[in-house]
Amino acid sequence: MSRQILLDTETTGLEPSQGHRIIEIGCVELINRRLTGNNYHQYLQPDREIDEGALQVHGISNEFLQDKPRFNDIADDFMNYLKGAELVIHNAPFDVGFLDHELKLLADGRGTINDHCTVTDTLVMARKMHPGQKNNLDALCKRYDVNNTQRELHGALLDAEILSEVYLRMTGGQVGLALDSEQSTEKEEGVASVSRISSDRPPLRVISASKDELSAHADFLQKMGEACLWQ
Repeated sequence: MSRQILLDTETTGLEPSQGHRIIEIGCVELINRRLTGNNYHQYLQPDREIDEGALQVHGISNEFLQDKPRFNDIADDFMNYLKGAELVIHNAPFDVGFLDHELKLLADGRGTINDHCTVTDTLVMARKMHPGQKNNLDALCKRYDVNNTQRELHGALLDAEILSEVYLRMTGGQVGLALDSEQSTEKEEGVASVSRISSDRPPLRVISASKDELSAHADFLQKMGEACLWQ
């Protein structure tokens, strides 16, 4: 079973070394490339003021966070949720740096995120696949035709949900298969109608890939790196 967690955080500022803290965690679970709905979302009380620049990005105020739990209150549940998964994060050093900082502040010997999970950085993947182009999340949404019109402000769970769609399209796109020779042909009022392929149709013509096409395919899989499932 392949368990992946798309993760994003919002913070009080840019540098944990300057005492900045996590104020929101959002996670979306994939098992075998399928969304499970077993997501994780938590706002946190940081015990410090939020930088004005950060507030402009995510819109989360200190007043809103006053009654929220602190990281040490949710650490056990959160780390149990992450345990053994592959974390998929856009610009992973930022989020992992903050998570490692929060774990260090607990002072209970939990180590770092990499002691509990593996980490895949979709920004690194995107830069290999699209060198010389913009590869922030908004740019990837546009490139892979992912709807992000609801993203007026950053939000950890919203961004994790958007990243899950981008990641699936970056790494192949297909998340379901039509089985038993059945094909979904149309949807009416949210219900898919299914037609079965006739058994008396003539045999399909088989067209093999050329050497150039096979070479281009191999190059594309190489660019996908560790995220490629077909190597």
